[in-house]
Formats: sequence, structure tokens, C-alpha cells
Amino acid sequence: MSSTVPRVTALDTYDIRFPTSRELDGSDAMNPDPDYSAAYLVLRTDAADGAEGHGFTFTIGRGNDVQVAAIGALRAHVVGRPVDKLCADPGSLARDLTGDSQLRWLGPEKGVMHMAIGAVVNAAWDLAAKRAGVPLWKLLADAEPEWLVSQVDFRYITDALTPEDALRLLRRGRAGAAERTERLLARGYPGYTTSPGWLGYPDEKLTRLARQAVADGFTQIKLKVGADLHDDIRRMRAARAAVGPGVRIAIDANQRWNVREAIDWTNALAEFDPYWIEEPTSPDDVLGHAAVRRAVAPVKVATGEHVQNRVVFKQLLQADALDVLQIDAARVGGVNENLAILLLAAEYGVPVCPHAGGVGLCELVQHLSMFDYVALSGTTDDRVIEYVGHLHEHFTEPVHIRDGHYGAPLAPGFSATMRPESIARYSYPDGEFWAADRATKDDDGSEGAVA
Repeated sequence: MSSTVPRVTALDTYDIRFPTSRELDGSDAMNPDPDYSAAYLVLRTDAADGAEGHGFTFTIGRGNDVQVAAIGALRAHVVGRPVDKLCADPGSLARDLTGDSQLRWLGPEKGVMHMAIGAVVNAAWDLAAKRAGVPLWKLLADAEPEWLVSQVDFRYITDALTPEDALRLLRRGRAGAAERTERLLARGYPGYTTSPGWLGYPDEKLTRLARQAVADGFTQIKLKVGADLHDDIRRMRAARAAVGPGVRIAIDANQRWNVREAIDWTNALAEFDPYWIEEPTSPDDVLGHAAVRRAVAPVKVATGEHVQNRVVFKQLLQADALDVLQIDAARVGGVNENLAILLLAAEYGVPVCPHAGGVGLCELVQHLSMFDYVALSGTTDDRVIEYVGHLHEHFTEPVHIRDGHYGAPLAPGFSATMRPESIARYSYPDGEFWAADRATKDDDGSEGAVA
């Protein structure tokens, strides 16, 4: 290799786990004891500026064993790449990763390998934005429409969205972009909070956090439902009493129900005016979602955090199966595939309200929504980004919420960089937290009491 051409020199992986299950943070009807975790990676380079690309995908604990290995399996595609070419065309990396036939066989374009691809591709975009000296949302918003179209894989979706369609949408989105950028910087992007609604929280905590959410400027909260109907009726009654009639309450079943059950359960909660029902059934069941949507209106149907790829999103849109499309920054194949999904949503006129929370998902997805507002859809009407108020302190550029709005990130990159001390403390199994926790268990046979 020529020493004059900066290259990617390493792809380092980390298994980062946080013990959120001990306080039931993140608990829902399908996931009662999640330990929020990140399969994390750093692209290191020998560039003179010392820039690195950081990326990750989100799991809820032991899945990290598999996810970190999957990211490592992509190392040969990345190490040795010229940094300038990678940053000029991240789509080239996305195409190479999804095109590895032996690894593609494990999907194709879904599951653990696809999430690993998303983590690596997102790290490349983080590197590109850092080297450009701008936050990712602005890198995308300022990019020429023709270049953005070149970053999208249109295979399998041209029956719903062609490159010509995408170019038309992006050219239209440029009108008024400068004014929208000013408004975004001044006001931020609207959010909603799930923090009051975890299924394992007692009613007192739900009520207290719901009232706090309204005081903090949020106009929408979300409750987890689906384990017990009588409990859900009681919790919805408490939430509605806490926030009053003017605040939206979304509900989220996390894939718990069959189609008929989803219809009956949602209608049983209709007296409390739920705004949407999220993931009412299997995320792969396009026709099931369409049936639920027809039967529970005017309650909206939202889904997307577990949708596998742009192809399933295409079908959900074609089948009129959702009212609210929920992208996830790390579930699909990274920024490139999320560009395709945002373009599909814009073509069909469906609002995008991203899934967030987790570890770092708020930090990532804010960039995609802000790009969409500035340079694609041009609106925040009926659009909100999910917010959950934990684990942000582990990032060097955490999200900033003011009056229920996400402040626009200003630092270069994708807001993906985790603090070195957090990596050291929560790396599994030998980080400081987990080593001390293991020692505590060994000493007294307890379940661990380290904070």
C-alpha cells in the first residue's frame, strides 16, 4: 500500500452492555428484561487528521455475542480501503457488503448480517461527516440530489420508486431548504417520549413521569401495552388523567398479538383516545397490518423498528398497511438504505416518526429526520422523533432536548462516538462494571449490586 494514500487500517469491535433490566427500563410485553447493549465498532485510519468512524447496532443483551461476530466478519471488506474514496462514495461500501454472496446467503438483506452491515456503513458516514467538518444531517441536506440518488440501491423497489422519482423528490425538497435550516437551528425537531410508559413501571411512576413529560414540553407520550388488558386499561386511564385531553398518547404492543387480538385489544382501549397502535402484530405481516389498520381507525397504525429492509417497507406502503412509518437508524443497512426508505415514504406521502431510545439510537436517527425535514419532505407536521431519557451520558455528543424538541446537532459526524471511559467500564465481560459485578456475585451469591 502507498503511504501517501490514507486508508482504513482497522475495524475494532466492542461488546458494550448496560444493566437496564435491573430497573425495568425498556421493559415491554415481548421484552420483559432487556439489558440495553451496543455492538460497537471503530474504523481507524492513518489519515493525517486522525479521523475515525464510529458505528454500532443495538441489541438487548446476549444478542451482542452474535452481533459483534457478524460485524467482525465484514472486516476484510473495509480494512485497506482508501479513506478519500470511501468518504466520497459510502454507497460503494454498502454495495460491496450487501453483495458478499456467502454472507448474503444468511439474509439476504435482513437479520444479524444486515444489522452488522448497517453498523459498518453508518461508521463510514460518521467518518465522512467528520472529515467534511459538518454534522451528518447537514452533509446530506447540502448534497446534490444526483449524488444522493447514487447512494441508493433501487433494486427491488423500482415498481414503487425509480431513480427518476427520487431525483424529482430531492430537487423539489431543495426549495426553501435554507429557511428550514434556520428554523431547525432555532427551534429544533419535535420529539415524543416513551420514558413514562415502560411496562414494568408501577402506576405511580407512570403518572409522575407522564406529568413531567408535559412539563418538559412534550405533546406526545407512549405507553407499552399487550401483556394484560385489564392492566392496560388501568394504565391508560392513569396516563390520560395525568396528561389531560390535549396530549397524544401512543401505544406500543411490540408485536405481541395475532391480527384479531390486535383489533379487539386496540378497540378496547379506544375510549382513551390512543393516537397510534405500534407494532400490533408481526413486523413481517404486511397484510395483517393492513387488516388491523382498516379495523381500528381512526387509531393510526405505526410500524417499522423491526422491518427488515426497504423491500418490506415498500410493501407496507403499497398495501396501505400503515399510517406512520418508523425507521430505525441501525436495523436496516445503514444511512444508504434509510435514504431509500425516506424517499419511499415521501413518494407515498406517509409521515416518518423514527424509533429511537435504546443505546444511541436517539443520537443517530435525529440526523435522518432533520435531513428529511430540510431537504426532502419539508415538513414536521405529524412527525416526531421518539425520545428515551437514559444512556445519553455515554456519548461525546449526546442529544439535547429543549421544550420537547431535539436540538440540531452541530458537531461534525453522526453523533455516534461513545466516551472511552464508558467503553472501558461497560465492555462485556471484562469491563470495570461487569468485573466488579461478577465479583459481588461471587462474594455473596446475589444477583449483583454494582451501580
